[in-house]
Amino acid sequence: MDISVAIENIVEWETDAIVLNLFEGVTVPGGATGAVDAALNGQIRDLIAGGDFTGKFKEIAVLYPRGGISARRLLLVGLGKREEFTVDRVRQVSAAAARRARGLGAEQLATVVHGGGVGGLEVRAAAQAVVEGAVLGTYRFTPYKSGEDDDDNNELEGLTLVEFDAAKQTDVENGSNAGRIIAEAACLARDLASHPGNEMTPAILAGRAEAMARETGLRCEVFDDERIEAEGMRTIQAVAQGSAQPPRFIILEHDGEDPEAAPAVLIGKGITFDSGGISIKGSEGMWDMKFDMGGAAAVIGAMQAVARLDLPVRTIGLVAASENMPGSRALKPGDIIRSMLGKTIEIRSTDAEGRLVLADAVAYAARYKPCAAIDLATLTGACIIALGHEASGLFSNDDALASEIAAAGERTGEIAWRLPILDGHREQMKSDIADLKNTGGRGGGAITGAAFIEAFVQDFPWAHLDIAGTAWAQKDLPHIPRGGTGVGVRLLVDLLRNKENAPEPL
Repeated sequence: MDISVAIENIVEWETDAIVLNLFEGVTVPGGATGAVDAALNGQIRDLIAGGDFTGKFKEIAVLYPRGGISARRLLLVGLGKREEFTVDRVRQVSAAAARRARGLGAEQLATVVHGGGVGGLEVRAAAQAVVEGAVLGTYRFTPYKSGEDDDDNNELEGLTLVEFDAAKQTDVENGSNAGRIIAEAACLARDLASHPGNEMTPAILAGRAEAMARETGLRCEVFDDERIEAEGMRTIQAVAQGSAQPPRFIILEHDGEDPEAAPAVLIGKGITFDSGGISIKGSEGMWDMKFDMGGAAAVIGAMQAVARLDLPVRTIGLVAASENMPGSRALKPGDIIRSMLGKTIEIRSTDAEGRLVLADAVAYAARYKPCAAIDLATLTGACIIALGHEASGLFSNDDALASEIAAAGERTGEIAWRLPILDGHREQMKSDIADLKNTGGRGGGAITGAAFIEAFVQDFPWAHLDIAGTAWAQKDLPHIPRGGTGVGVRLLVDLLRNKENAPEPL
């Protein structure tokens, strides 16, 4: 989608459709909506007076002006109650309007910056949210569709943010550009997570990361299975040994302003397909285990945005990629493996494999002496039981880092809810015959999974995001169509954009 900014009167803007807004309860529209209403001889006020439009959140009314304004259609979108208005609501109403416009056959859409005037939001943030919403809301994953049976082949080709006040131009342009970069990065993560396992093996995932790095100027190094063995990354290797697909370990580096500064390290679980191994999963729903690399997808997407935004923070992305299959060489329940740190792990369930690949990835992160390390993983069904699909689980050994992540989640609408790791949970992960076991049973499963990963953290601020419930959408939402959500990309980028490159913890 082409994104542009125009300093014009939207009444005179010629396009397929324009988007205006109204708060719930407003009977006499003002601003751009009021100007268009006047040009249409009160048609919007008539809608309100007749009860056909109330301004309820995400409510949309469509008008065909037939003169009075230059646009062929008018989409009026409800912002909801003024006291409940947020940047995330801008994102959602923009997505809803863009999807409706596309459904009506519009190819070119113009919109006001929702909340950038009477809404009271900072103009740059509002413009960013408008673009994010439109791009995310109109996303579709179609590489494997022929198009012959698709009833909706319409595409929204262009979006123009029309602002009347020239003094706001720089803020609108900067916000719009950031919104496009961040939304495209989230869409990259959605693409990666949505490809089937045969088209997204560890090697293919590494190739996609390398291609992205070349395009954006990141440094990229990929460890093949021989290098993984030489590095002593036995836990990554052990998960992959039942598969014909060899593992990969991916390193992406962005220098920021100071390539010697303590970096923020982002770590992604990259299980490109998870059968459960010898502890095989039930067949129902196994098809969607292609998205078990949602954490890896988020890290790769976030690193793309970091590079394109040229953030000052030195940032490193690590991805541990394996396929978990029940082949003749597969890891078995009861096996004991030795991690890169030397800690031994008793395997109680081969379906608790994500924490195994993260063990060596988190241990590897220590060599960078990070100011903070954040891992993302579709780790446990237990987190879905605890939080549903509304929030990711957040665990951390550092209160300040946890607070910053939670705040970034609030700003982006990617909610991260903190859960504790208590001494009892750590005790639950101890083995009678090894240092650790890889599952502590059903009780507190999301927490014990985090406690296992924590055992490989070496004296740096760390956080774990369990995105099992948020990485895949089972139903359409305004800015999240069914399928891979790209969750974590916008949260991570927001976190990094709100920090300076400093050796202190994030």
